[in-house]
Amino acid sequence: MNISTLVCFLLAALAAPLGAQPQQSARQGAPDRASAYYHAALGHLYAELAAQFGGRGEYIQKAIESYRLAVQFDPEASFLAEELAELYVQSGQIRSAVSELEEALRRNPGDVNARRILGRLYTARIREGQSARMNEDMLKQAVAQYEKVTELAPRDKEAWLMLGRLYKLLQNSPSSERAFKKVLEIDGNNEDALTGLAMVYSDLGDTASASQMLKRVAEKNPSTRTLLALASAYERLRQYREAAETYRRALELTPDNLDLKRAWAQSLFAAEDYEKAQAAFEELLSAESNDLLALLRLSQIHRQKQDFAKAEEYARRAAKLDPANLEVQYNEVSLLEAQGKLPEAIARLKEILASIERRPGSFGERTNRVILLERLGMLHRMAEQTADAVAAFREMAQVDPDSAARAEAQIMDALRAAKDFAAAEKEARAALQKFPNDRLIKSLAASVFADLGRYREAESLLKSSFDGKNDRETWVSLAQVYEKQKNFAEMARALDEAGKLSSTQEEKEVVHFMRGAMYERQKKYDLAEAEFRKVLEINPKSASALNYLGYMLADRNVRLQEALEMIRKAVALEPNNSAFLDSLGWAYYRLNRLEEAAEYLQKSLARSSRDPTVHDHMGDVYYSLSRIKEAVQHWERSLQEWQSSPPGDIDQEEVASIRKKLENARIRLAREAARQKN
Repeated sequence: MNISTLVCFLLAALAAPLGAQPQQSARQGAPDRASAYYHAALGHLYAELAAQFGGRGEYIQKAIESYRLAVQFDPEASFLAEELAELYVQSGQIRSAVSELEEALRRNPGDVNARRILGRLYTARIREGQSARMNEDMLKQAVAQYEKVTELAPRDKEAWLMLGRLYKLLQNSPSSERAFKKVLEIDGNNEDALTGLAMVYSDLGDTASASQMLKRVAEKNPSTRTLLALASAYERLRQYREAAETYRRALELTPDNLDLKRAWAQSLFAAEDYEKAQAAFEELLSAESNDLLALLRLSQIHRQKQDFAKAEEYARRAAKLDPANLEVQYNEVSLLEAQGKLPEAIARLKEILASIERRPGSFGERTNRVILLERLGMLHRMAEQTADAVAAFREMAQVDPDSAARAEAQIMDALRAAKDFAAAEKEARAALQKFPNDRLIKSLAASVFADLGRYREAESLLKSSFDGKNDRETWVSLAQVYEKQKNFAEMARALDEAGKLSSTQEEKEVVHFMRGAMYERQKKYDLAEAEFRKVLEINPKSASALNYLGYMLADRNVRLQEALEMIRKAVALEPNNSAFLDSLGWAYYRLNRLEEAAEYLQKSLARSSRDPTVHDHMGDVYYSLSRIKEAVQHWERSLQEWQSSPPGDIDQEEVASIRKKLENARIRLAREAARQKN
C-alpha cells in the first residue's frame, strides 16, 4: 500500500463519528463499533507506516495502542484481538505483552479479549527459538486460554477452530474432534473445520470419514488445496480411481502444474488404468525428457502389457539417468522376473544388496534393505530354493528387529511350500514363544497346525485372536482351517461372519471367492459359479476368479471355449502364475490341443515342480500323445507329491484315479515290451 492510499484510508476512518471514551462505552454495556472502526483504521495506518519505514518503533507502538483502544470499544470483535496479537508477534513484544496480559487477567479473569490475545501469543511461542522444538508448556497454556474463551464466548468459532488445532498438536483426537464439530454447529460448511476434522479422522485411521469431510469441502469450494487433500485421502483408502478423478478436477484449475499432472498420472497407474496412465506419463516425458518417474512407470506399464522390448528401453533410459537409484535397480529385477528369468532376477537382486550397506544406520536404509531381502527370499522360494529363502528371511530379522515377526511368518510359509511340515511346525512353535500376541504369527502357525491335521489346536489358536477390532481377518483364517478339515458347515458360518464385517469391495471380494471355492469342493458347481460371478462383478480383472471359474468348467468338460477365454485372461494378467498356466494347459487338453497343452503344463512345472495335480495333468497329456514312459514318470511323481501333501489337501478320489491310470500305463508298457521281444 502506498502513502496516498494510506491517507485515503485514514480519511475514511476520520469520517466515522468518534464516539465515547472506552470507559463510558463500557458503562453503557454496548459496543461502540464506530469508535472501534476509527481506532482500528488508525492502527492499520500506523502498522502500514511502520512497514513503509523499516519497522520504526514509534509507529509500531502507536499501532498497538490504537488496536488496544479498538478492542476496548468493541470487545465482541474477536478479529481485533487477533490483529493486536499479530502486531505483538511482528514487533517481537511477545514476552512483555504476555506479562501485561497475565496481570490484566489477574485483575479481571472475565476479560475475554485479553484471553484471546494471550492464547494467540502462547500459540506463537509453541515453536520459539532455532531448534523449532515444540514447547509443550506453551501449548498447554494456549489450550487453557482458548478453553476459557470458548467458555466465556461459546459461539466464537475462531476460538473453537484454534482449540481444535491445538488439541490435535497434543494428539488429543477426541477433544480435537469435539472442537471442530462445535465450529460446524455454528457454521455448517466451515472449510477449516471440515478440513481439520478430516485430518483428525485420518490420524485415527478412519480414512472413510476423512474423505467424506474433504468431499464436503471440495463440493463447497473446489480449490486446488481442498481437491489435493481429498485426492490424498482417496489414495490412503486405496480408492485410486476416485483419486485420479479428483486430481483431474484439480488439474482443470491449474493445467500447467507438472507436479499435479504427475500425481494424476500416478493415480491412474495405481488404479491400473494403464492406457490413460501411459498417455499421461508420455505427455510428462515430452515436457521433461529426464522425468525419472515417467520413465519408470512407462517401463512398468509396458511390462504389464508384456511388451518387454519397450519395457527394457524405458528401464535403460531410467538407469542411464540415475544408475544408483534403488527403485530403478529394483525395476530391473521385476522386469527379469516378469520374463520368467528367475536365476537372472536373483543374481541382479544380490548385486543390488551387495552394493548397499550391510548394516545400515538410518531408518530409511534399514527399511530398504529389509524390502530387498524379503523380495530375495520370495524369489528363492519361487525358484524352489528353500534354504536360500529361509536365509534371506532370517537376515531380514537381523537387519531390523521390528520386521522379525514378518520374517518368521515368511519362513513358515516357505517351509510349508516346500512341504517340510516338521520344520514348519518347529518354526511356528518358536515364533509363538517369541511373539505370542502377533496376529500374523498366530495365523501362519494355525495354518501349519492345520496342514498337520491338528485342527483343534489351529482353531483354538485363532480364536484367541478375537479382539473386537480385527475379527474379520480371524474369521477368514478360521474358514481356511475349516476348509482343510472339510468342515464346510463351520466354514460357511465363518464366512458369513467375515461377510458381516466386510465393508470394502475388496473385502467382500475375498469372502465371495472363498465361498465359491467351498461350494466347488462340495461339488455344488452352480452355487460356486454364482459366487465367482459376484467376484467378477466387483473386480472384472480378478485373475484368481477368472482362473478358478475357467478351470472348474474345463475340469468338468463343459463350456470349454468360455473356459479357455477366461483362463487366457487370467494368464494375461499373471503370466508367471504356475496354477494359471496349469489351468490353461488343462483347457487345451480338454479341447484335444495336445501340443499346446504340453507346452503350458511344462511352463507350469518349471515354476512349481511339486504340484501333484500338474504332474497328473502332464501324465494325461503324454499318455494321449502315446509317450507312455513319460506319462508313467509324471503319474509316479504325482503320487509322491500327494503323499507329502497336508492331510486336508489330499483328494482321495484323485489319488485313486491316478493309481488306476498308472497301473494301466504300466500294463501297456509291459505289453509293448513283450511285443518288441517277440
